[in-house]
Amino acid sequence: MDYENYQYYCCNLFLKFQEELERVYKVYCATYDQALLLVETYRKEPELQREIQSVIEAAVPQAGPSGLSFLLVIPLQRITKYPLLLQKILENTLPADSAYPTIQRAASALQDVTTNINEYKRRKELASKYNKVEQLTLRERLARINTHTLSKKTTRLSQLLKQEAGLVPRTEDKEFDDLEERFHLVSLCVTELKSNVAAYLDNLEAFLRFRPQDCDLDMAEGPVVQYRSLTQDLHLQAFPEFKQRLEGLVWKPLCNLARALVGPQNLIKKRLDKLLDFERVEEKLLEVGSVTYEEEAARHTYQALNSLLVAELPQFNQLAVQWLGQILRTFMALQRDLAQQVLQRAEGSLAQLPHSQVSEPAFKKLVEETLGQNGNQLQSFQENFGKVLPPPTIQPLLPGAERQVEALLSRHGPGKLYQVTSNISGMGTMDLTLLRGQIVALLQDKDTKGNSSRWLVDTGGHRGYVPAGRLERYHVAPREEGLGGYKGSCDDTQCLMPEPTPAPASTLPTITQVVAVYPFVARSSHEVGVQAGQAVTILEAHDKKGNPEWSLVDVNGQRGYVPSSFLARPPSPAPWGWNLPS
Repeated sequence: MDYENYQYYCCNLFLKFQEELERVYKVYCATYDQALLLVETYRKEPELQREIQSVIEAAVPQAGPSGLSFLLVIPLQRITKYPLLLQKILENTLPADSAYPTIQRAASALQDVTTNINEYKRRKELASKYNKVEQLTLRERLARINTHTLSKKTTRLSQLLKQEAGLVPRTEDKEFDDLEERFHLVSLCVTELKSNVAAYLDNLEAFLRFRPQDCDLDMAEGPVVQYRSLTQDLHLQAFPEFKQRLEGLVWKPLCNLARALVGPQNLIKKRLDKLLDFERVEEKLLEVGSVTYEEEAARHTYQALNSLLVAELPQFNQLAVQWLGQILRTFMALQRDLAQQVLQRAEGSLAQLPHSQVSEPAFKKLVEETLGQNGNQLQSFQENFGKVLPPPTIQPLLPGAERQVEALLSRHGPGKLYQVTSNISGMGTMDLTLLRGQIVALLQDKDTKGNSSRWLVDTGGHRGYVPAGRLERYHVAPREEGLGGYKGSCDDTQCLMPEPTPAPASTLPTITQVVAVYPFVARSSHEVGVQAGQAVTILEAHDKKGNPEWSLVDVNGQRGYVPSSFLARPPSPAPWGWNLPS
């Protein structure tokens, strides 16, 4: 092969592998600095460093003591020398030679390759800069504020307001908008799935803590024995193994995927800021015709960031969807494996259980009929139970709330009083923070926007909005002499509540067994919480001041006060095993 043909052949090789060279060297050059940092960590481990050095000396003796660093820098030197060598060959080739056009195209192609590699490296460094998440204290954040940052943020805000007002046009980028929308959909799916899997794991943990098979049911034979044996086996091995696999194969990959979304999210947010800078610079360029060096740098920063996102977001979205799909398939496979394990372990016990010989359709029908009968019995029980209970027309005053209720009554009347059913944490400036059981007066049953789910109330000291669903009408307990049991009025601000009227005879006898009609949550050490339907022993049908609205009770060995109106006798003399009224 003569020299001219050799030149032609070599240049054709560069043209043939141009795209592959660019693709490989882009990644290599962009991650070269990270590779050097990794080499530095290797040098901190003498044994590992000696092993690496011995391998390099055996394979590449000319590397010398520099070792791995010498090998890593060689590709960088070569990719920068290729355009120079081709340009030198072109300069020493006559234009009339047949290989001249090919050499010219190869030199131009390699120059484009190095330019694209440098641009890609710059974009990656830019992305790395904006992807860094710094944990700064408030003082450190305030220390970073200066006139430059304030001016930059003020300019961006001004540009955004002008766009919202329609004074200046907004830059449209349909390609990026579609990619961003798809990314946000993927991000939303990941967030929702992570929340659902977290709830699933919490419920699984609660299920594993509940171990009814460990209870002594005093049944030595029958289906209960097979059930206990099977559930003990499942709780010891199958369910814990399923939980461990679920955490390792579903939860951890899902958390990693959620963390992988943080980088693109930061870049998309930063792109919006840089877009505002870019639009401002473009306006100035049209008006003045020139921009400063800093403004030109801001312009290039947006272009680089936007190009990077447009080039890599499609790949990221595709990989994220594949990752998400694999997680879902793994979750379904784990569920299927668990079902198979349970069926295999239960195979020996199923034959000893009732209805084991019933066909599957017949068994499903039997279950549906049984559940329907039990549902009807439960509904009938609830209806009949409600008939034998006193209606909740009177609610007790909370301890220490008499003066507040008296003030609200005198100002708004009894028809406007409501009681807070659960704690309320105010989030807005006009929202109130209230405790469960607090009494308020309704001022307006909607807010300023006409929203009927937020009510304006008066607590006696503050006014604000609360959720309407957290309030229920408060029925004032009637007394012989009115609220507080006194006559006349107070002449000064030091007036205290007068002596309470003598407590009437309690309708509930001392030391009696009753049931709680409504749930009650203790708010102090003097009270005790009860659940609806729970058996309660009344020790004293009044408090220490003789007030019959509070009763001293014993609940599973705990003593405390509960509202008397929350208690009722069962319709049978016996506290347990009473039947439904006919």
